[in-house]
Amino acid sequence: MDDRDSLAEQFEAHRGHLRSVAYRMLGSVTEADDAIQESWLRLSRSDPSGIENLRGWLTTVIGRVCIGMLRSRAGRREDPLHTHVPDPIVRAVDSGDPEDEALVVDSVGLALLVVLDVLSPAERVAFVLHDMFGVPFDDIAPIVGRSHAAARQLASRARRRVRTAPVPDADLSRQRKAVDAFFAAAHDGDFDALVAVLDPDVVLRSDGGVVCAANSVLLRGSENVAGRALKFAALSPFVRPALVNGAAGVVIAPRGRLFSVLAFTVCDGMIVEINALSDPGRLPAIDLTVFGDQMVTSK
Repeated sequence: MDDRDSLAEQFEAHRGHLRSVAYRMLGSVTEADDAIQESWLRLSRSDPSGIENLRGWLTTVIGRVCIGMLRSRAGRREDPLHTHVPDPIVRAVDSGDPEDEALVVDSVGLALLVVLDVLSPAERVAFVLHDMFGVPFDDIAPIVGRSHAAARQLASRARRRVRTAPVPDADLSRQRKAVDAFFAAAHDGDFDALVAVLDPDVVLRSDGGVVCAANSVLLRGSENVAGRALKFAALSPFVRPALVNGAAGVVIAPRGRLFSVLAFTVCDGMIVEINALSDPGRLPAIDLTVFGDQMVTSK
């Protein structure tokens, strides 16, 4: 094995960690993979003999890559009013795959990613690196181009915003009970039953993308969300339970073709947030091979 093969092998050992960091920073699986590839290119052009802690070095590098991507994204965002839902990570319920179980444990909810999306690039990077991965501010400061004190302040501001994200019930079965009740009520056309399972201040985000902008909505309040759910009641027979970012969710796939992925945030047995991705431009990137012979396709 030559030095390059050895370096590639060491890099692969840290790929899972890098993907976790990049996904939290970017909220996009595809962009996270791009950031990982760029990190590998930077490592391959470096002298590994000068790297004492490869994991720490790579974490710093991917932080630099991600902040560049976040700043570029902010600069080209044409419609700041567009309802955006981060990329969901979808897994089959009770897949029995140890790798899937590890991903679920390591998941970050879509509700939290939505809050992270409103942070500035520097705030997001500082918070993710320090609060989620324990990177010291001395290492974060040069990444965000600030002093140690300023980097600490960035993370503090981000932390205050993140506290507004709802904290879901830890009991997955309790989450699933609320989600099942929601779809049962929608199927029956029972408006009152829908309202009963929704928190009075529930938020619904639906990202239909640019092509299907009519499906992009932001609604607040149980009656508004219940009314919207009834409009799509005909899709109820095509709902399939799934784990979406480690929480109870569903995929909707008429005739096996993916139409939408919904993530639910359930607190105290009530649905407080629903994030739906229906963007036909992004759905094909979602890995649904975990559903096996259920024949769900995103193509």
